[in-house]
Amino acid sequence: MLKIIAIVIVVAIAAVLGFAATRPDTFKVQREIDIKAPPEEVFALINDFHHWTTWSPWEKRDPAMKRTYGSPASGKGANYAWDGSREVGAGRMEIVDSTSPSRIQIQLDFLKPFAAHNTAEFTLKPDGDVTHVTWAMYGPSPFISKVMGLFFSMDAMIGKDFEAGLANLKSAAQS
Repeated sequence: MLKIIAIVIVVAIAAVLGFAATRPDTFKVQREIDIKAPPEEVFALINDFHHWTTWSPWEKRDPAMKRTYGSPASGKGANYAWDGSREVGAGRMEIVDSTSPSRIQIQLDFLKPFAAHNTAEFTLKPDGDVTHVTWAMYGPSPFISKVMGLFFSMDAMIGKDFEAGLANLKSAAQS
């Protein structure tokens, strides 16, 4: 009887791992919003990490979070590191491309609670009296993420945070 149970468990684990191996090698989470403000004003709030405290959904989750800002203050090369509670973890961001007022690309390196290296990208497109803002994050899906992805969706895990962040960004830009 124990032998049969062991075989069933091994077959089940092999099936899960086999199915995980068929999952995509990358992931992408994306949200969009229209903000009634000029692209230059919205761009300034994203392009300088000092302004993220006004709109980032993660900033308020740990008021005691340690923040470190590097030089320059904004644009390409600007960087920001954080170290906080289990809920916000630790990591570093650096702006690797900044094309005013239409695009900002950020290298996003998570250190805790798990290591991950992703790209965050903001695109801003004027449309009459509004700016259409797209916030995307994408990167590789290591095998462990593929296995976890069978049970958890990256989109479900952080999509709501992107929505909250964009709503905060809208409030900050329109005030």
